[in-house]
Amino acid sequence: MSGILREHADAIVRGAISAVLPEAAVLRALEGKRFSGRIILVSVGKAAWRMAKAAGEALSWRMEKGIVLTKYGHVMGELPRCTCIEAGHPVPDENSFRGTQAVIDLVSGLSPSDTVLFLLSGGGSALFEKPLLPDCELKHINNQLLSCGADIVEINTIRKRLSAVKGGRFAGFCGGAHIEAIALSDVMGDRADMIASGPVSPDPSTAEDAKRIIQKYGIELSEAAKLLMSEETPKTLENVSFTVSGSVRELCRAAAKECAELGYTPVILTDSLCCEAREAGSFLASILKTHAFSEESLAFIAGGETVVRLRGSGKGGRNQELALSAALGIAGMENAAVFSFGSDGTDGPTDAAGGFADGTTAQTLSAAGISIERALSANDAYNALKACGGLIVTGPTGTNVNDAAVALLKRGRGSGR
Repeated sequence: MSGILREHADAIVRGAISAVLPEAAVLRALEGKRFSGRIILVSVGKAAWRMAKAAGEALSWRMEKGIVLTKYGHVMGELPRCTCIEAGHPVPDENSFRGTQAVIDLVSGLSPSDTVLFLLSGGGSALFEKPLLPDCELKHINNQLLSCGADIVEINTIRKRLSAVKGGRFAGFCGGAHIEAIALSDVMGDRADMIASGPVSPDPSTAEDAKRIIQKYGIELSEAAKLLMSEETPKTLENVSFTVSGSVRELCRAAAKECAELGYTPVILTDSLCCEAREAGSFLASILKTHAFSEESLAFIAGGETVVRLRGSGKGGRNQELALSAALGIAGMENAAVFSFGSDGTDGPTDAAGGFADGTTAQTLSAAGISIERALSANDAYNALKACGGLIVTGPTGTNVNDAAVALLKRGRGSGR
């Protein structure tokens, strides 16, 4: 049974990701659009290269110039009239800063008759950055935010105030040109101001919000950073049109469609999953135990973005941690599996998109002398799952609309206990 479940998991991952690739999203958003004056292309995020390619082809490469700013390993070749720059993620690096300055230089001097076609996808918060603090200090704050358990909305609320381009501030560099923004959303609720920290979106968060987050998580700040927390961001922008044309909702629907084609009755539990990864894994396992003797094959789907609270120095990501946590709850079940994956093909600082666990995972790891509890405590899900063949590896997919976790229950085999 476990072999079939793994085959089904891989098929669902492939099919769901294929359905949310950037090309269709960009074409939908550009349909019927007409641009006068010069067109400058700026594409930022993990899906930046594919979004730029689709936009260029749709516009017959009429853009005057363009810059693609994306994660290392995500450029898939040269693009006409475009400079492609790879940079750091999830923590910005020197290439992030150089690439962002190149974008600012590119849009300087535009007139109101010109258009900036601004394509955004997940990862833009790190990739698109002009810091208002020294590099080392910015990295220190980012590392604190990524490890304290803050959710993406809280993280971006702080990032906006440390940056010259986030929180609507980039729009000010465009000289009054019309900004046509198209986004793939990796943020729950598809809030424009939170996608890539909202470089061309009015920011509804306030300085008081930022101060509450800093206090809540005990984030260490210099006096200069504390002053930045007190500054307000733009609240209105008149020269921007913003379209969200791809999101985790579509990823969940696509996963449900793949599950149905494999004979499962799909149930989308949520597209707004937001909790600790190990809690989500335990919850999905408990659902499978409740339905262990179902008369039909079932698939429970949860999309969103979990968080990992770093307690150890191991290797892993939120999707891998979710799957490894679920392994404890479904141990011994012959007909159950839980898997979770990032639509961008990367999960944390690893080469895996996520992780898979079934009813045999706990026993296999125990026989190899690996304790799931210790691996979770060390945040070392990657090495544990690698030891039992539980890693899901897709390579960079060229899209990013958040994560999906799926709990599969194959009819007819019960708990095996």
